[in-house]
Amino acid sequence: MSEVQQQGKPAKGDHKVRSKKQSTKIDMTPMVDLAFLLLTFFMLTTTFAKPKTMEIAVPEKPKDMSKPPEVNEKRVMNLILGEKDKVFWWMGITKPEVNTTNFSKEGIRKVVLEQTRNVGAIMKGLGKDPDKFPMVILIKPVDKSKFKNFVDIMDEMKITQSKIYALVPITPDDLALIKDK
Repeated sequence: MSEVQQQGKPAKGDHKVRSKKQSTKIDMTPMVDLAFLLLTFFMLTTTFAKPKTMEIAVPEKPKDMSKPPEVNEKRVMNLILGEKDKVFWWMGITKPEVNTTNFSKEGIRKVVLEQTRNVGAIMKGLGKDPDKFPMVILIKPVDKSKFKNFVDIMDEMKITQSKIYALVPITPDDLALIKDK
């Protein structure tokens, strides 16, 4: 582990009596071995951070694709994830009135909750159960939107407990609607 080295006798012509100087040399090999053993032990026994993921339920593909399912236009909400953290939205499919909001708590979350209540009232007025006919949200990101915005909108869908939402490609008609905004 450690050694003590002694210096040799004084040379012949040197008559001075000198005390022997002892120097120590420490062998670090066992300490390095111990460090690697401890490092290995802690690496094998620790729990690493688990990634946080969001579960997304994907419906099964229907057997008969010849006729798409019918959706009441009043239950459809369109969300376009635009540049600079903007969200463009409108209700329905035809003749849209495009509105703009952001990703704040008072932004898209408030809009989705209000429109969900409105759709529930409309479905009750039509004599249908709002739980069986929830709002359908179509999410359409533009090419210049950020991935962070997509993650934020998925979080908002989870927070607002939206039951039906889908990521769909943006159409040229949609781009024309938001071109001037």
